[in-house]
Amino acid sequence: MVNENQTDPMENKAEEGERSEDIGFKELYEQSLQSLHMGEIVTGKVVQITPEVVMVDVGWKTEGYVPIKELKDRHGNLRCREGDEIEVLVDRRDQEGNLVLSWEKANWVKVWERLKTAYEEKDVIQGTIIERVKGGFSVDIGVTAFLPGSHLDIRPIKDMDKLVGQTLDFHVLKYDRKRNNVVLSRKTVLEEEKERRKRETLAHISEGSIVEGTVKNITDYGVFIDLGGLDGLLHVTDVSWGRVGRLTEMFRKGDQVKVKVLSFDPEKERVSLGIKQLTEDPWLRIAEKYRAGDIVEGKVVNITDYGVFVELEPGVEGLIHISEMFWTREIKHPSKVVSPGQTVKVKVLEVNEEAKRISLGLKQTMPNPWEKIKEKYPEGSVVKGVIRNVTSFGIFVGIEEGIDGLVHLSDISWKKKIKHPSELFKKGQEIEAMVLKVDVENEKFSLGIKQLEKDPWEEFAEKNPPGSVVTGRVTNVTEFGVFVEVEEGIEGLIHISELSHKRVKSASELYSPGDEVTAVVKSIDVKSRKIRLSVKEFQAPRESDQGTVKQYLNNKEKLVSNLGQVLADVKFSGTE
Repeated sequence: MVNENQTDPMENKAEEGERSEDIGFKELYEQSLQSLHMGEIVTGKVVQITPEVVMVDVGWKTEGYVPIKELKDRHGNLRCREGDEIEVLVDRRDQEGNLVLSWEKANWVKVWERLKTAYEEKDVIQGTIIERVKGGFSVDIGVTAFLPGSHLDIRPIKDMDKLVGQTLDFHVLKYDRKRNNVVLSRKTVLEEEKERRKRETLAHISEGSIVEGTVKNITDYGVFIDLGGLDGLLHVTDVSWGRVGRLTEMFRKGDQVKVKVLSFDPEKERVSLGIKQLTEDPWLRIAEKYRAGDIVEGKVVNITDYGVFVELEPGVEGLIHISEMFWTREIKHPSKVVSPGQTVKVKVLEVNEEAKRISLGLKQTMPNPWEKIKEKYPEGSVVKGVIRNVTSFGIFVGIEEGIDGLVHLSDISWKKKIKHPSELFKKGQEIEAMVLKVDVENEKFSLGIKQLEKDPWEEFAEKNPPGSVVTGRVTNVTEFGVFVEVEEGIEGLIHISELSHKRVKSASELYSPGDEVTAVVKSIDVKSRKIRLSVKEFQAPRESDQGTVKQYLNNKEKLVSNLGQVLADVKFSGTE
């Protein structure tokens, strides 16, 4: 019989077995924990996910847990699933002795190690721009880093907000693990990339090569093309053989364009580009296509104050000067005759292949009214008209619609010296005039008023042939002689050598303006309006007196003193 207080040996053995098994598991757990060090990063396998924690097997049947909030992204999505392997940091034991793991701390340690390597080796790291902050942006690279605005790009960016949410490459400018401070630069990454592309571009680019590039910037004088880290200038004059409008209407930033390298300076890294050079210059064969006298069609592409530019074909333009637009109409501006885009027929007047200029005429495609005008108004006919304009050089008289005749200042009066036509005429006044000339080629209608009367110079020449004696008043005294008005508006010149038999140093010794003078007409030229006079000839001995002298000279019986007396008498009579 067994005592009630006595323990059953079999039960004791079972209890001892359970205790020894518990001790074995405990020792095993303790041993596994000893293999893990606090702060160590290990790889574990997700074995269970609960609403609060994620259980992770870190080896040796040792499990720890990661708070589930650490494994959720900004949008609340879980970063792992059961069976996934993740890296965690052995953090600590909680109050119940359970092993607490941390995915965030493991990631934080890895990030800083990566930052250190990237900084020392100047490697590129990726990050996502989170938001704009004062002076720059916040960037998620595993830890929050700062991107200064000055290091965002190589060139200014207008809309910086569009970068938020983008994942980009950066360099680490500086980092401080203790202060949790990281400064990034995207600009240096872009500069490195640009330099790499530039080296590649410089290796294969050459003068005359055809390359593709991206429109980078547009100015008034040209377009800058990115050829791959190297910018080239497409000057406005090299865009097209023809007229170029606004470059902003032809190009946009980001456009891909094919261009030809015109010149290349490797040292200064300057490249001149051209688009028009991709095609043949249309002016090379222009003389074969367009000859003076040809009638051709073209499109009005530009209107200026002085004329109209007409496109004959792409890259080839000619100019219709305003004077070649209409035969008779007074055109104040070419826009009164044609409009942009209008198709017109024109006549080729001149082709200058070297200067790349073509002169065109519009009026030459119409009948010339000046030919009819010349027939209708022959030279010498008298016309009536109304003064349309008075200028300093003459008056314009309306003859027909669009046809004016000019009375030049010199053709107003034979005798009067007129300083300005307004002294005698005014706008709107009706006058008569004689047709002097109709110049069809130069489109000029010359009139004269003084021609309605006989030329007083012709009348004077008829009345006073050479040898005649005339009397007038001195109007002007010069070094070379004296001008004498012999009739109203008619002057003659007495040269200093014709003033006296005596030697005269200055005409002012003998005459002053207003003095009356009698002289002999030596010559008269009606066309050039010149009269030569001589006082000396007027004062010379008369023909009868000269005969007396000859009689005395032939008389050998007279004394020489008597001959001297006769000569003295003749000289005296000649001065009367």
